[in-house]
Amino acid sequence: MDGDSQPLGQAVTAQYARWFKALAHPARVRIVCLLAHRDKPMTVSEIVDVMQLAQSTVSVHLKVLTEAGFLLCQPRGAATCYRMNDACLACFPAAAGFLMGQPSAVAEPSQGIS
Repeated sequence: MDGDSQPLGQAVTAQYARWFKALAHPARVRIVCLLAHRDKPMTVSEIVDVMQLAQSTVSVHLKVLTEAGFLLCQPRGAATCYRMNDACLACFPAAAGFLMGQPSAVAEPSQGIS
């Protein structure tokens, strides 16, 4: 950051911290990569099959990612499907760049990202 930059506000820094904390586990990074490269939502059992982890483990990781705003979940019959939150996909790269000192605009967490 240059000397003219203002520090980020508390709400923005709190959201950034939630994002990075949510990505602090290799399995969650893998889940985000998996869903970011899919054109359609995936059920928990489909994610379990790809990840080769216990269903309970995957469910915990999905909960963390959903609470951070990376994923959206939607019921599909008896199953729950997960997909990437497009608002987060649009905002997160700018947030990471800003924290690394790139002079891009601050990525304000938008609606749909909690």
